[in-house]
Amino acid sequence: MAGYVRKTALSPAEVLAMAADILPERIGLSRSKGSAHGATWTGKEGTLTLHAHPHALYTEVTAQTDRLRTSRMDYEVQKFLNYLPYEPYDVGGPGAGDPQNVVIHGKL
Repeated sequence: MAGYVRKTALSPAEVLAMAADILPERIGLSRSKGSAHGATWTGKEGTLTLHAHPHALYTEVTAQTDRLRTSRMDYEVQKFLNYLPYEPYDVGGPGAGDPQNVVIHGKL
């Protein structure tokens, strides 16, 4: 099992809405449980539980999988968490090493 924690400027509802839009498509999961502060998705790749709790100016997001840190699911969860904006005016998005940001022959 692997666990991850991330702070974000988004609200818990925004985090869970983004997760519902992004994770099922990327990993092939279906939502099996949900509440105002968390959700669980299951599928062929395994099980993911995501919790989002507000703390003053930020939301703490925790993700727990039933796979090893080297699994495809864990890779996609890490990418999702890195996509969340950290500070109030951050844009969020893929990291510098993400293929979407790699410059090839002077072009993005």
